[in-house]
Amino acid sequence: MKKVIGMGALALGAAFAFGVGSFVQSTDAAAAWKPRKPVEFVIMAGKGGGADRLARFIQGIIEKHKFSPKPFIPNNKGGGSGAEALRYLKDNAGNPHIILATLNSLYTTPLRNPGIGVDISKFTPIARLAEDTFQLWVTTDSGIKSVKDYIAAVKKAGAAGWKMGGTGKGQEDSLVTALLEKKFGLKMTYVPFKGGGTVAKQLIGKHINSTVNNPSEQAGFWDAKKSIPLASFTPKGKLKGKWGSIPTFEELGHGTDMVYYMQRSVIAPPGIPKDAQDFYVSVFDKVYKSKEWQSYLTKKGLVPGWLTGNELTAYFVKEREVHRKLLKDLGEIK
Repeated sequence: MKKVIGMGALALGAAFAFGVGSFVQSTDAAAAWKPRKPVEFVIMAGKGGGADRLARFIQGIIEKHKFSPKPFIPNNKGGGSGAEALRYLKDNAGNPHIILATLNSLYTTPLRNPGIGVDISKFTPIARLAEDTFQLWVTTDSGIKSVKDYIAAVKKAGAAGWKMGGTGKGQEDSLVTALLEKKFGLKMTYVPFKGGGTVAKQLIGKHINSTVNNPSEQAGFWDAKKSIPLASFTPKGKLKGKWGSIPTFEELGHGTDMVYYMQRSVIAPPGIPKDAQDFYVSVFDKVYKSKEWQSYLTKKGLVPGWLTGNELTAYFVKEREVHRKLLKDLGEIK
């Protein structure tokens, strides 16, 4: 009889232990971190450009599918070529209600302005969603139909007569412009504006002669037959759909060195809780897998490329060194 009671007590104890374990586990799961207030979605560029359009598109996906219990609120901080945004992130270390949509000024701005005291390897990696691309653009009525025509037109106009629009010295499009100048022996006047969207409009308004806009910034004007892409700064075969119809510099016989990507990633301040990082990774994983995002990649000429965790930080550090060399070659830094 004692044996039976002992076995029953043992079973009851096991059941109780199992129940308590399950309760603790479910309580822990229920207590997983979620934002308690709206998430500040900082954009390190002005309104209307590729980064701004992208962040707001992502915000729309999150809102539509209710991927977050609290809204993501875009906040443009493009001052100092993104220095304002990067310093803001550093100064808010540990704050889990701020994230940042990045572009390549994540690398170039701290390199050109070490005084801001930013080490990008210290930020919390969330996700890389894609690598954006660049094309060389002119207006449809410019009379320029090819890269060969473009080179001839720029050389004829000279530095004072040819204006290339961009978003600021040391910014991505200024690096691409420098690649063009070095490759073909060109001299242009680089004219900076507040964002890529403004640059695109300035081309159509004929206040500048050419741009190296991202696809999303010029797509509408290309569709309206107001601008044309002469070549793509991508490897052969990387782009799909109509963007794949644009010849690459490699395909035009200019070698494989005319390639430049803009990473589209999300990071958070240093030192946020691990479960907050996990929450954001989960949100952007859902964004990445959504039909809307996959369609956007094709329509807007981006190259897919999911990356997160330590691998993403390693990618940032590697690209920082690539940009360090680029900036040194251009005489931007020592």
